[in-house]
Amino acid sequence: MNKQKLSKRLEAVATFIPKGSILADIGSDHAYLPCYVVNKGIVEKAIAGEVVEGPYQSALKQVMEANLADKISVRKGDGLEVLEMNEATVVTIAGMGGTLITNILERGKEKLSSVKRLILQPNIHAIHIRKWLIENGWELINERILEEDEKIYEILVAEKGDPLRPYKEQKEAALLMGPFLMKEKNEVFIKKWKMEKNHWKRILTQLEKSEDQEATQEKRNELHKKWALVEEVLAR
Repeated sequence: MNKQKLSKRLEAVATFIPKGSILADIGSDHAYLPCYVVNKGIVEKAIAGEVVEGPYQSALKQVMEANLADKISVRKGDGLEVLEMNEATVVTIAGMGGTLITNILERGKEKLSSVKRLILQPNIHAIHIRKWLIENGWELINERILEEDEKIYEILVAEKGDPLRPYKEQKEAALLMGPFLMKEKNEVFIKKWKMEKNHWKRILTQLEKSEDQEATQEKRNELHKKWALVEEVLAR
């Protein structure tokens, strides 16, 4: 991968960045995404935030080698604390768990006042992000699911609006599986949820063997409920 070529996952993230945005890429790693979108003329300026020293140094190096230091500011700090107020119009957070992404958004909420769009790519637990968006007045406007190197990724795109609009039907299933992804129901989506069902089946088998039946009953109920939601969506 270099500044001209992105992974399929990050390329998909880039397609949702509106032209002329000021991008803040949080957890930027090697700053591949900011370099790519600046080179392509999609954004004028970008901020690459990284909390870990190694990736921060990699991002600095990448930006210097690409001769983009005048357009991309590489900053070391935790989450959205790398931003000034009213600095970015688009925030991307990619390649982390859904719980960590929601923690970053929650801790840096005040920095989102000027942000028009969030583009979030959780590796797992996208449901936590969907719930956070609803609680904080962000409307999910698009989603994408894709597979790369035998891993499945979801991308969630949100703007300020009516957070409940996408969830008019089958709210619980839509929170779990994604309202847009459910409608499209492509091959990757079907593959993901078949794999999840197999995973749950293994967990249920383990729970059946558990000594403490009372403690595991709640977990079993939760899995059976999710199973039913997924079954219904896949059967349609």
